[in-house]
Amino acid sequence: MTDRRLGNPALTRRSVLGGAVALGAGGVLTAGIPAQAAEPSDLEGRIDALAGRLDADLTALRRDIHRHPELAGGEVHTAALVADRLRAAGLEVTTGVGGHGVVGVLRGKGRGRTVAYRADMDAVPPDSQINGGPDPAHVCGHDLHTTIGVGVAEVLARLRTRLHGRVVFLSQPGEEALAGAQAMISDGVLERTRPDEIHALHCGPFPVGTFAVTPGTGLPGQDHSSITLTGPGASGRADRLVADLGALSTVTPPQTSADLERLIREVETPHGPLARFVWMRAGARPAANGDVEVRAAYRCWPQERVPEIRDQLRRLTGRYPDARIEFPADAFPAMVCPPRPGREVRDYLERRLGRQAVTTMNAAIPFSGEDFALFLRRVPGTFSFLGVRRPGADITTAYPHFGAFDPDERAIGAGVRAMAGWLAHRAGIGTGHSAP
Repeated sequence: MTDRRLGNPALTRRSVLGGAVALGAGGVLTAGIPAQAAEPSDLEGRIDALAGRLDADLTALRRDIHRHPELAGGEVHTAALVADRLRAAGLEVTTGVGGHGVVGVLRGKGRGRTVAYRADMDAVPPDSQINGGPDPAHVCGHDLHTTIGVGVAEVLARLRTRLHGRVVFLSQPGEEALAGAQAMISDGVLERTRPDEIHALHCGPFPVGTFAVTPGTGLPGQDHSSITLTGPGASGRADRLVADLGALSTVTPPQTSADLERLIREVETPHGPLARFVWMRAGARPAANGDVEVRAAYRCWPQERVPEIRDQLRRLTGRYPDARIEFPADAFPAMVCPPRPGREVRDYLERRLGRQAVTTMNAAIPFSGEDFALFLRRVPGTFSFLGVRRPGADITTAYPHFGAFDPDERAIGAGVRAMAGWLAHRAGIGTGHSAP
């Protein structure tokens, strides 16, 4: 999550995720298939039936994970649960990938694409919660993400004789620390599994059971700098520099539910106010020998603006005597979903669920980030959002990282049905009979 405290501007995670659907804020996708949806295929009907049998069991799994929140690097209980379920479903399972990462491979009957699906497992630390409590908690929906991934694997395992290709399930640790994706990649997960494409689903404040897709957009990356001021009056100059840096921001974090609702509308607006933005934070702290360090962290969109923003920071720093600035070698990359796969998942979900159940995010959320970016830099794929907002509930109950986060568990079944169908569609569908 993005740490909002000015005294510690290091960007470590997303803080908010937003979006909306045509059903209206707080709405719900009712059971059954909406009028605009096509009749499900034979395979999709079988997926729906199998997923229905798993609903109660998957809800219990989510509650188990929720009761045992584990921080990045400590996902022992969660990883064990995932590994046991995948093995029981007949997948080839490897544990300890990039830490506590779990990889499950489901082989279909015939040849086809290798399609990967990633779900993150770790909980949110207290200092990354918005109006949260003193303990780690699953207020970002990773307990739902993990549960949905297990459910998709269990459904597709029962249909393996009708699948072509392979489906690879990546249960990722360390997402909140922006470390888990790189750890799994460095551990060779992509070389060993060789996916042709990769997909992910994340909770968002949409009406429960609806989806938001991100063709050509995604979430911003992050960059930071350290500026050291020396000599007499360094503290006063640092305070002025912090104010000057803050003035570079073009957006302000939402403070109220109304602000969040407005953010949702802006994210949906094509060529709207979030087509270009900078979100800058800065804070000063004493350093050695009476020096003062000013730390600045920012997100911008599009990602290509990073050199431009760095030049602005250099020019601004140059106005202050005895100030020197340092940057990391590279900024953390933005998560940008390729347009074509994004349109393809949109078309699939619209056919499956009806157009009113799917919306498009036309801009990035300024205050959010995702290390799924590192997978998408190497493998094409999609990143979609799943609505978890209860009917009539305040938006903060469905907004990740808020202490009030309380997702509607009916979203689990919706995610399993949609993603099982999507992955089967992408891997290839045969004509054999499903497993009993």
